[in-house]
Amino acid sequence: MNYTICQRISFDFSGKFLPPVYILVFIIGVAANGWGLKSLLHNWKKLGNVNIFVLNLGLADFLYLLTLPFLIVYFLMKSKWIFGEVFCKITRFCFNLNLYGSIGFLTCISMYRYLAIVHPLRVKGRLTVKLSVSISVLVWSTVSVLSLPDMFYPKHPENKTLKCYDTTTDAHVEDYQKYSLGWTLIGFGIPLLITLGCYGHVIVTLCRTNTIDKVLKQRSLMLLFILILLFSVCYIPYHVLKNLNLLARVLTKEGTCQGWFNGVYIARQISRGLVSLNSALNPLVYLNGHEDISAQLRRLLQRVRQMFSRVSSTNFSSVPVTQTTHDI
Repeated sequence: MNYTICQRISFDFSGKFLPPVYILVFIIGVAANGWGLKSLLHNWKKLGNVNIFVLNLGLADFLYLLTLPFLIVYFLMKSKWIFGEVFCKITRFCFNLNLYGSIGFLTCISMYRYLAIVHPLRVKGRLTVKLSVSISVLVWSTVSVLSLPDMFYPKHPENKTLKCYDTTTDAHVEDYQKYSLGWTLIGFGIPLLITLGCYGHVIVTLCRTNTIDKVLKQRSLMLLFILILLFSVCYIPYHVLKNLNLLARVLTKEGTCQGWFNGVYIARQISRGLVSLNSALNPLVYLNGHEDISAQLRRLLQRVRQMFSRVSSTNFSSVPVTQTTHDI
């Protein structure tokens, strides 16, 4: 095995890359989730089965979005955390609730869609609001319990400098690596396999059956596309690079240096920005599942086009003919 001299890790990269991403996610996420949740609450009497999970998905997004201003300040101040260690841990806890809560609710949506398409007669009348609420409570409880151990890992280094680690200090990195691998398997790996299995079966059923409603087919295929986007862009890179970075830290602590450590760290910071995008991309599920929101979006886009058309026609008519000819 070829070892190279330990290179200095480029810690400055996160301070330059993450703040603009977090600001963008905060603005888009608050606007999109606020709009989606407002529409859901406005149509509360129509809610049932899958829509309950969509509502919880939005709540999980808001829980994380509310912590982003503090992280933005943290990175703009060159990784100086001024809000105390307790709130640092609460912030990281909210991130885990959002991340694994989102994965859990997306998995529930996939399973409900699978049952409704592949086994419609067996589940007819059984996928009730009460069942959906019970499953949602179970998801929140499971994610909360599994996220609690993270709260007991130190988030500040031993020298008490103002830091807020998203994992833990080097003194506890070996234990945290085991915890992270377990969380990756339970919170990400198993839901991913369930989602792939559900939609693999759904696609086969949609291809073989011609009696399924066309609108339902379109929504199912669109939801599949959204899930592929979320998992491939947000979730998979984050979990792979998080565990690789922890491995690099463990090896460094053991005195082993390899050339890929710095590259993995930078890629890991990029994945942190990408995983935060899930709070801005999750509202796509609203658009997929609710005709009212889709209709509102179409009307909004139509108004924007009409507005630009009026502005363009007004500007054109106000330009003198001689000037227009000269410009041509």
